[in-house]
Amino acid sequence: MDALEILSDLENVFPYFQPIFNADEQRVIAYEVLGRYLSKGKAISLGPFFHDDQIPDEYKFEVDLLIVKKALEKIMDLDEDILIFLNRNAELLMYGHGEPFLQELLEFEKKGLNLKRIILEISDRNYQGDLDQFDHLLQYYRTYGIKIAMSSIGDESQYFERIGQLEPDILKINLQPLKSTAIGINFNDVLFSLSLLARKIGAALLFENIEMSLQLQFAWKNGGHYYQGFYLHPPADEFINRDLLKSRLKEKFHDFIAYEKRKLEAVYNSAGQFHTMVQEIVNKNKKAGYDALFQALTKEMNDIAFRMYVCDEDGFQKTVNIFKEESGWTVQTAYLNKNWSWRPYFLENIIKLRHEQKGRLSDLYRDIETGETIRTFSFPMNENEYLFIDIAYRYLFEHDELL
Repeated sequence: MDALEILSDLENVFPYFQPIFNADEQRVIAYEVLGRYLSKGKAISLGPFFHDDQIPDEYKFEVDLLIVKKALEKIMDLDEDILIFLNRNAELLMYGHGEPFLQELLEFEKKGLNLKRIILEISDRNYQGDLDQFDHLLQYYRTYGIKIAMSSIGDESQYFERIGQLEPDILKINLQPLKSTAIGINFNDVLFSLSLLARKIGAALLFENIEMSLQLQFAWKNGGHYYQGFYLHPPADEFINRDLLKSRLKEKFHDFIAYEKRKLEAVYNSAGQFHTMVQEIVNKNKKAGYDALFQALTKEMNDIAFRMYVCDEDGFQKTVNIFKEESGWTVQTAYLNKNWSWRPYFLENIIKLRHEQKGRLSDLYRDIETGETIRTFSFPMNENEYLFIDIAYRYLFEHDELL
């Protein structure tokens, strides 16, 4: 992209707006501002211009500020609760120590724009400058009511640390990894951790690049408050009716809810079936000891489970592991007396088992030892002993309503 051509033809630089929809009202709640250049009658993205390291920052800033001005002039006519997302990498935001950009926003504030509507979508992954100064600038912007969004899931080890440092108002998650139907386990694991962190710091989740129904369902299921992507609406030079997709999204959410209810019912019913089966076996072997109990359990659950053991209420393992290998069931003595109270939700699960006196089926998770996606069935044997049975992935796959 020829930078000089663009700089000498700024009349043909203009903003596009991509709508962002919210989950609770199923309507447009925000627009992301994107740069476009009219070349030979065709609007082309200015993304390559802003990502070109060979183009000086002052050129990028001039073009970007023009886009922001044109965008805010049009946005002034929108409903006052509609938010405005402005993309800023660290270099661009730090240009002139951040003052020129802020002064432009303050000029629009004088015209009636509430700066609480501004969301700065920032990226600092390749920033070579002083991060402390950058963070101070963001905090300074926040004193004016401006909010911060961090974009995309990064592979860098510092990504979660940066979230903790900045405590952004919105975490923007790119759903490109879900473009195929093969959803990577690692992506799910990172997203789960990210959603927990977002909840801790009070950040909302925005899922972008939604290009198919599967991705929208994934975003809805994983706590997405905001949705954006071509599947919903592409960027355009004009705004759309806020309720354009309201009926469509309601219908989609109804389908998602019905599907999720069926899965939850299946988990609940399976837990009930396991409870009945295990309770009968436990009652028959109350006086016979652990060996007889495990022998009966492995016989009855040979095609269901792959590991079982007993813990006390404090998480200390009272038995060995009974583990299923390709050759059959085997004993793992090394696990005797190990403590599992440090595991997430372990003690919470014990308290629920004690009070409900009913077997429980866990959420899906990845087993540390086997690396497979599994569920664990927990059963209260008495006041102080709790049986844990790990359900094999093969069984879950054959009963896909449990996946």
